[in-house]
Amino acid sequence: MTRADPLLEAPWAIAPEAVGSPAAAALWRTYYTEVSDRYYLLHEGRRTAHEELERGIAAETGEGLRPPTGTLLVARYGGEPAGTAGVRLLGDMKGISTAELTRVFVREDMRGRGGAALLLAAAEDAARELGAEQVILDTRLDLVEARALYARHGYEESEPLTERQYAECWYVKKLGSAAS
Repeated sequence: MTRADPLLEAPWAIAPEAVGSPAAAALWRTYYTEVSDRYYLLHEGRRTAHEELERGIAAETGEGLRPPTGTLLVARYGGEPAGTAGVRLLGDMKGISTAELTRVFVREDMRGRGGAALLLAAAEDAARELGAEQVILDTRLDLVEARALYARHGYEESEPLTERQYAECWYVKKLGSAAS
């Protein structure tokens, strides 16, 4: 699946990729480093220690983002890996087939070029292909840019939907057909 905007200087291409590919692994490291450092700077006034960083990266293998019940999308800008979004099918939640959105990330130097919205749309398409009728996600309060992105694209705040150490707010979006 390729999504390009003729108004952008270079096209975005978004496609499924193996969780362990070099591009996916490098993007995961960049994502995890950024959100971890942001957390520790906010709460403890320091960056993530190397050992903490390595433990955190190793603990989240992305196993749930493998087919047939998940997918990891990698966005490339002008051919260069620039972002990710993961989707994994959770099954029924209150009678609705549900997928979870995770690892939504665009590299800092690639932000402001429309990639996040394209990644989100591609992730929703992937969730539909997995059979999901809705998408859920959790995030932290300090990730205000991500929260604004979700709100702009029809995600509604919800009661807690997952139990994770750093989850502070939850979102849900009902998925229409691919044409909507």
